[in-house]
Amino acid sequence: MKTLTVRLPDELVAQIEAASRAQGRSKSDVVRERLRIAGEQTRGSHAMLDSIRDLIGSVDGLPPDLGSRYKEYLRAGFGRKRRR
Repeated sequence: MKTLTVRLPDELVAQIEAASRAQGRSKSDVVRERLRIAGEQTRGSHAMLDSIRDLIGSVDGLPPDLGSRYKEYLRAGFGRKRRR
């Protein structure tokens, strides 16, 4: 196992120390567990994207760069209800 040194905000260190005392585990174990859980949540968000990947770009009539320039299109009125 490798060693990594990080600087954490005092509030986060206090949370880790409190969890360490409450669980009777080392601070390193608490940090490793939190990092493992965060990694699983990140992978979970990729799984959600994979489940809708086939829908991306499937709506006809939209600008091809809508995802990257959406603010410009919103300012121009794209997507607003039209008057009848």
